Amino acid sequence: MKSITKLALALLLGASLLQGAAFEKVAKSRATQVHLSCEKPLTTGNNTINFEVGHKNYKDAKMSVKIFMPAMPGMPYMESISESKSLGDGKFTTNINISMSGTWQVHIFLTPKSGKKVRAKTSFNI
Repeated sequence: MKSITKLALALLLGASLLQGAAFEKVAKSRATQVHLSCEKPLTTGNNTINFEVGHKNYKDAKMSVKIFMPAMPGMPYMESISESKSLGDGKFTTNINISMSGTWQVHIFLTPKSGKKVRAKTSFNI
């Protein structure tokens, strides 16, 4: 009986820790990868997301982020666009407003001081 109780407590603790996991994702383009992270799970409303650019040519770039949900029957197209704040050395942060639950597409635009503008893409589900 003690082993069953210990097992049940361990499973309950493990499940509660999984639900509180932070958000992490990688957006890819042909030129670079961008690592997205958030200290807490994404929710509807305002979220602060941190970005880290993987390629040295884009570490001094300007970054903007567009999240959008395509139109579906009975629901219009939705999007949120924000300019990211550079933290230096290829790290950025931005606030994104997620208006509802569902699958959102993410496009990250990197504009370096010299060179070609790049778009990295990924998606997330809330």
